[in-house]
Formats: sequence, structure tokens, C-alpha cells
Amino acid sequence: MALSYKARRRWSLVILLVGLPIYVVASITVVNWLDRPPLLVELIVYVVLGFLWITPFKFVFRGVGQADPEADPDEIEDRD
Repeated sequence: MALSYKARRRWSLVILLVGLPIYVVASITVVNWLDRPPLLVELIVYVVLGFLWITPFKFVFRGVGQADPEADPDEIEDRD
């Protein structure tokens, strides 16, 4: 099931505006459960969690910043 370009743009917006803040709060909660580990351990946990959230959503974000590949070239020039 492949998502269209427009659907991927919409889902990426939902993920960034709703999902990411929820994930940040959950990540901070997990680190707080560790009873304030040493700074290096805390940094490593945040870096790992920072990369972990994007893994299931790679296909959604891929190519979203590019021009719509299915649009007519004349239509893209009109927007500029």
C-alpha cells in the first residue's frame, strides 16, 4: 500500500505536530525513571531515542520536501 505524495505530506505534518511532542514527553519520562543517570548516559539515551522515533516513519518523510513528482511541470512553474 503506497501513499500518494499528498497523503505523505499530510501524515508527515500530523506526525510532526502531534506525534513528536507526545514522543518527547514519553522520552523525558523514560529518562526520569532512570533516576538522573550520568550526563553521558543521559545523552546517549536521548540520541538513541531521537533516532528511534523516525525509524517507523521513514517512508512517510521520504521525498516530502521535494516537488510533487505527479504534478505537471507547467503547474509547478506557475506556483513559483
